[in-house]
Amino acid sequence: MALSRNTTRIFACASVAVLALAGCTQKNEGGAGGAEGGDNVTVAFVPKIQGIPYFEAMNTGGKQAAEEMDGVEWVYNGPTSADPASQTQIVRTLIQQQVDTIVVAPNDPNSMAPVLQEAKNKGATVMTSDTDAPDSVREVFVSQASTEGIGKALTDELMKAMGGSGKYAIVSCGETAENLNSWIEVQKSYTASEYPDAEIVDIVYAGEDQARATAMATDLMNANPDLKGIVGECTTSAPGVAQAVQEAGKVGEVFTVGLGTPNSMEPFLKSGASSASVLWDVEKLGYLTAWAGYHVNQGNDLNAELENAPELEGVSFDPESKVLLLGDPLVLTEQNVGDYDY
Repeated sequence: MALSRNTTRIFACASVAVLALAGCTQKNEGGAGGAEGGDNVTVAFVPKIQGIPYFEAMNTGGKQAAEEMDGVEWVYNGPTSADPASQTQIVRTLIQQQVDTIVVAPNDPNSMAPVLQEAKNKGATVMTSDTDAPDSVREVFVSQASTEGIGKALTDELMKAMGGSGKYAIVSCGETAENLNSWIEVQKSYTASEYPDAEIVDIVYAGEDQARATAMATDLMNANPDLKGIVGECTTSAPGVAQAVQEAGKVGEVFTVGLGTPNSMEPFLKSGASSASVLWDVEKLGYLTAWAGYHVNQGNDLNAELENAPELEGVSFDPESKVLLLGDPLVLTEQNVGDYDY
């Protein structure tokens, strides 16, 4: 399954008007409750924000899964800004439309928990993907890589560039995003234990706004003349911080790593403004989200199903935590970034 080389980017359902959602896919007339009597299972994914390359790549993978699997319909709709209230309203519309499985990447896991409870009460299968709402009623979390794996990889790649010492800062995105905050906690503890000559001097939040991330990274360099590194904690801040270093003429003086998509990071990896991008196969994450949305709705044993899914090699499921793990992080460098097109 050559998900990472899919050259067609699908921007379906670009409008955020929730009333237009029915145009994204054929509505399952059977309502909530799954594929009884031959009805398709509608899997609806609500990203943090629609229109950025990362979540559009997840959409591409979800659509591919729906094309390859019998009985799956894929819906993709999210807010145009990282706004928890807008995201909640979209979920409520999906509940009204009686879709079978609702999967959310919550901007704010705490505010999302009550509406996920509403969805479950109405008979929908409830899941999270990309970022979790661990204190909610979600039945499965589709995780891109382990929290420890991502946090350590970001730290190791930056320390490799910085020579293992010096001051660095983090430009994150949403202040309440559970995945970003959990990675940062790993970076804090791992830096302190493994790189005692390095120090995190500041953590700032740019939302899902690349231009704002660039401005914040510029401010960090101005406020800390001895700053040696910057981490862009999400797919908009990663290219943003690299752009700031490039525009400041500090390539080779201030080093950056981040979580950026291949196409957004390629020019910065080639110029040296970014040393590495820690990511995963985003299209495969979307594929896995649709795949899981179907099987969880049907009450299937995920580990048994994985044994019969060679296209999902490396994926694992932990029944105790209910985490479906895509696999190890992927480190993008100047050498391999061209192998991926999203």
